[in-house]
Amino acid sequence: MSDILYHMIADGPTPVAPFSHATEVNGFVFLTGQMPTDPGNDQAPLPDGIEAQTRRVMDNLILILGGLDLGLSDVLQCRIYLTEFERDYAAMNRTYLEYFEAGRLPARTTIGVTGLAVGALVEIDMVARRP
Repeated sequence: MSDILYHMIADGPTPVAPFSHATEVNGFVFLTGQMPTDPGNDQAPLPDGIEAQTRRVMDNLILILGGLDLGLSDVLQCRIYLTEFERDYAAMNRTYLEYFEAGRLPARTTIGVTGLAVGALVEIDMVARRP
């Protein structure tokens, strides 16, 4: 078994808690759940609405994947956390689908939660694998 690698991506979003952007072992890469924060200005207001927040979260995850020479095609699994599950589930799904090739969707779980860091509406984490 390989040693665990701990990754912080230089252009990635500023962490909102003590964590690595990703950890990696034996070709599997575990991306920490991302918030809809602006990676260039962590003090900027969050985007308005679930669609805009979902896009920002996915774009932040793409930044981290790119910093590891990976892409969305390498993603095996996603977990999505929503603070307003009933209200936002359908709109989040429409936005999420824009990011993946048809017929090549990762396994996924979506969970309703009572709150997320920085007052976010959505958080997404991922598991990827090196080709």
